[in-house]
Amino acid sequence: MNLPNWITVSRLLGLPFLFYLLNVPTPQNRWIGLVIFLIAANTDWVDGYVARKLNQVTEIGKFLDPLVDKLLVLGPLLSLIELGQVPAWGVFTILAREVAIAGWRVNPNLTGDSNIKGANLWGKLKTVSQMIAIALLIAPLSDAWRLPS
Repeated sequence: MNLPNWITVSRLLGLPFLFYLLNVPTPQNRWIGLVIFLIAANTDWVDGYVARKLNQVTEIGKFLDPLVDKLLVLGPLLSLIELGQVPAWGVFTILAREVAIAGWRVNPNLTGDSNIKGANLWGKLKTVSQMIAIALLIAPLSDAWRLPS
């Protein structure tokens, strides 16, 4: 594994801490969790930049990067279901879309080899918007930021 792939995998290291902090959701824990989440989310840009800069874009990297993104999105969302901040049907919709797109991205050809397609601009924008939304959900914002129920 090359450096960009190690950076990609390192994003997962923050998830156990984030799970713990959201399991005990004091304002201080939520701020710490937000910082951990934002660091993990920003390394998504770093690994891609390093891979392109060092000319180390690999098939495994094109596979791992979106997989780790999905775990980084779905993990906190599952914790937020427990906190009653997001509905389970919403997270299921995101999960269903991710599984469908992941199946489409790995395109086996007739010889049995697979050609992994990288994410396009729309997929990258979707990931950024999800990361921003999750960050806002993790942050202990005042009730003025909450939508009426």
